[in-house]
Parts: sequence; structure tokens; C-alpha cells
Amino acid sequence: MSTPLRLGIAGLGTVGTGVVRIVRQKASLLEARTGRPVVISAVSARSRDKDRGVSLAGYAWEDDPVALARRADVDVFVELMGGSDGPAKAATEAAIAAGKDVVTANKAMLAHHGQALALAAEAAGRVIRFEAAVAGGIPVVKALTEGLAGNEITRVMGVMNGTCNYILTRMQATGQGYNALFEEAARLGYLEADPNLDVGGIDAGHKLALLAAIAFGCQVDFDAVSLEGIQSITLDDIRRAADMGYRIKLLGVAQMTGRGLESRMSPCLVPAGSPIGQLEGGTNMVVLEGDSVEQIVLRGPGAGMGPTASAVMADVIDIARGTRLSTFGQPAATLTRCTPASCATPAPYYLRMALVDKPGALAKVATCLGEAGVSIDRMRQYQHEESAAPVLIVTHKTNREALDTALAAIRRLDVLAEAPVALRIEQV
Repeated sequence: MSTPLRLGIAGLGTVGTGVVRIVRQKASLLEARTGRPVVISAVSARSRDKDRGVSLAGYAWEDDPVALARRADVDVFVELMGGSDGPAKAATEAAIAAGKDVVTANKAMLAHHGQALALAAEAAGRVIRFEAAVAGGIPVVKALTEGLAGNEITRVMGVMNGTCNYILTRMQATGQGYNALFEEAARLGYLEADPNLDVGGIDAGHKLALLAAIAFGCQVDFDAVSLEGIQSITLDDIRRAADMGYRIKLLGVAQMTGRGLESRMSPCLVPAGSPIGQLEGGTNMVVLEGDSVEQIVLRGPGAGMGPTASAVMADVIDIARGTRLSTFGQPAATLTRCTPASCATPAPYYLRMALVDKPGALAKVATCLGEAGVSIDRMRQYQHEESAAPVLIVTHKTNREALDTALAAIRRLDVLAEAPVALRIEQV
């Protein structure tokens, strides 16, 4: 009989429980596909007594995940605790030092410490796999490191946080505002313990940083990702964008430019008829563009027990088969330190503002835009009953620096009833 691959699982929340279920229920399938049994030796979690709906009988228990990582009967340390530092990082480092391979779903840890962990793992002849850390059940890491390895990647783009997409699409479908849908998402358990990780774009930014490292051969650099959340998006924005043929999405984009690596996670307008524009609910979508393959679109569930546990097991199966890849698709020592782009690629922008209803107000705004070199493509003024007149402007392509100059001048005018909102229009 072939030697079993022995797992030590740290973290028995939704994903960890899902992994236990797959190993227990699909034992024959896993062995048939890998040529060896895949078994669990030991587990670790905060509470032994919690009812997780799956039997843990026969598994050794470790209160300390570092002790689990060092066990002699563990070949692969499966880290599902989460957190950029603390026990997750300490246990991962201990596993590498003890000669274990690592499978993790921890995007925050890798976004902040990925380069150091990758160097340590590769120096020890070990692998770190993290398919489950990005876009749930979508095999985007495997697509970049394997399926598209012969391509020069030109752009990575996508909706990578299901909670934000749920809130934005529900705003459009129900006519409810952001605050009401935020509370609904919280009741449904869609939000992280710190909600800003979701709605502030941080969670999705971690994922984008990891994909950018693979796509462009860079050291992972979360600090270089420009972040903007969805908190300022109003129901009026959703409706006005729809009037003009757009949908609003929290969109991540990474691309290499002549100025450096442009990497941003922000709410954008996208064409309503595009694949991303039609994406509903908590689903994720990642678009990959390469010089040979052109464009491929990957769509699927971005979270949940089954999809994320499926991604964890994909990495476990690769290790069981003997497939061994560098953490970010090429040896960590060869990854370059990319220069962050100083400004975004030019694009059209959607501007929403409320102007005091008096003669010359709109002319003053147009003058500020023109003096900053920002050209107006189209403009729409809506009927109003109060003293403030809602105005929408779509610009021609411009760079963000010029737009910010114009907005600063507009804010100094005496015609604004409220602060203007600017959203990039992304062609997808």
C-alpha cells in the first residue's frame, strides 16, 4: 500500500470543517486520484467541545497550533486559522522549519509576509500552496501558475469580495440604501468580524496583491495596493449609473505600466452588459489577460464551506501527487521589487455632485474641469424639487491627477451643496 499523506489541520471553522468532511467522505476518490491515501493525523482549534457537525474521532488534538505544526506524524500543515500575524504566522513558520509543506487559505498572512515565507519554504525544499486564499472555489492561482504560465500577463482584474458585490447588487435590485444592506449582510453572516476588511476593500486588496505577485513576477506588496471601499456609494449612484448603462462594482485591477505596477481596489463603473457588470450576489469573477491567450473569465463562488474547502483540497491533492511549484509561480529569490505606479492609467470618470440652484453654477464647474485639462463627454441634470440640483458628468479619458486638481478647485466654489463623488469607468 502507498504511503498516506498525513494532514494536520489548524482551524476548525467553516472551511476547516469542510476539509474534514471531504477527507472523511471522499477517501476513495482522493486515493484514486492521487495514488495514495489522504488522511488526517491531528487537528487544532480554540475549542474542543464545540459541535461542528462532523466527527473528529481518531484525530489527535493539539491546543497549540505550533505543536501541531511540529508533529512527526504530519506531512502537510493546513493553516485555516486566519490573521496576518499571531498563531497563524508562528505555526506556519514552525511547520516550514520542521520540514512540512503548507496549505493555507490565509490571504492576509501571505499579503503581508508572503515573500519571507516563500523564501523560507523554498530554502527548506518545502511548498506553500494557497488556492483557497483567493476567490474561494475559483482556481485562479492554478490558472496563473500553470495554465497561463506561457503567457506574459497584461492585466488581472476582478470582483474578489462577495460581500461587497452582494450589497451593491442588492441595492440595485431592492432600492434599499447602503446602510440597510450592510445590516442585512451582517445578519446573514457575510461580514468579517471587522467589517471594514470587507466593505473597505482590504480583504479584496489582499487577494489582488497575491495575484499581482504571480502575474508580474513581483514580490507581494500589499502596501502598494491603492484601496477605496464602497461606503460612499449611494442609491442615487446605483440608479444614475444604470441610467447611463453602467453597474457599480468593487473592482480590483493590476497591470504593469511604463510607470510601474498599477494595483488598485476601488468602486468603478463597468458596462452593464459585460460579464462583470452582470455578476450578481456573492459570486466572484476574475478576468485574466495574456499576450497569447488574450482574455479568459473565471466565475464562481468566492466563499463558503464547500467552495473554499474544495480549493484547499486541490492544493492537498497536488502535493499528494508530487506536484511541487514555487509559491508565487517562480523561485522567490527571482521575484523583483516592483515600483508602484505613481498614478492610474487614464480613464473616463463618472462625477456626481449636487449644485446650488442658481445661475452660472454649472458653468463654474465646467470651467474648473476645463482649466485642469478634463474634457466633458456628456452631462445630465436631473429634475429636482429642493434647492440642490443633482448633476452627473462623464468625462473623456483623463488621469486622476488632473481630475483631483479639478475637484479641488470645484470644492472651493460657492456652488456645491455637498461634496462631489468621482468613480472611475473601467473598460472590461
